[in-house]
Amino acid sequence: QVPLVESGGGLVQAGGSLTLSCAASKHTFTTHAMGWFRQAPGKEREFVAAIRWSRSITRYADSVKGRFTISRDHAKDTVQLQMNSLVPDDTAVYYCAADTLFDNVIAGQCNYWGQGTQVTVSS
Repeated sequence: QVPLVESGGGLVQAGGSLTLSCAASKHTFTTHAMGWFRQAPGKEREFVAAIRWSRSITRYADSVKGRFTISRDHAKDTVQLQMNSLVPDDTAVYYCAADTLFDNVIAGQCNYWGQGTQVTVSS
């Protein structure tokens, strides 16, 4: 199992910002597309954002476009999710995921998943 370790979750007021990080092995980071998903209580897991391993091509869910930014930190082999203008509906457990195929990440059909980190947005 390829370890993906998320960090950066927490409690924030509506309108605030948080940055999530996903640490991966160098091999995973340099060969896999990576993405973020979230699951709110009582809801299905949903796609949030994805980034290819090369050329940093990205894709976002409509609900987060313009507010969230996914990026790669090549010095630290991590993928960040910068979340701005947070709203209570963003409250969820956020999961990092990776797969060799970018389209698989977008579809949520990833080979590797992290344990998740809680994000709570208060109104």
